[in-house]
Amino acid sequence: MKTVPRVGFGYDIHRLSSGRLLVLGGVRIESDRGLLGHSDGDAVLHALSDAIFGAIGSGDIGEHFPDNDPQTEGLDSRVILRTAVDEARAAGYAVRSVDITILAERPKLGPVKQEIRDSLADLLGLPVEAVGVKARTNEGLDAVGRREAIACHAVVVLA
Repeated sequence: MKTVPRVGFGYDIHRLSSGRLLVLGGVRIESDRGLLGHSDGDAVLHALSDAIFGAIGSGDIGEHFPDNDPQTEGLDSRVILRTAVDEARAAGYAVRSVDITILAERPKLGPVKQEIRDSLADLLGLPVEAVGVKARTNEGLDAVGRREAIACHAVVVLA
């Protein structure tokens, strides 16, 4: 693996919609609404994948998985993450740590943060100590604050 670490930052936001499952970090979460997207709408895995693609200079998620491609409609976002991790590995890098901040008013994510953290550690093959997951609200401000969307920020360290 490479000796000079790389850092990547990713962001994603999806509108909440009735009749959709809510999936964050590969975990299904009990909710009356889920995230609308071309794939399964997992904003956590999308932000994390974007961070990995960015850290290795490989564009962004939209270049790898265009939202107008019928073959990726309804795609499980774990496939997207696996692709990003595989590209990083092919470039000589491994994911060493990740830090995630999820922005949502509802549902309250405190009770599922550890499950999301465990899921990410498992998906990335990392010890759970190398994965940070935080949940915040937007105090009623913007689309997240009005309960119209859920957003996510992700930072990744590759080495």
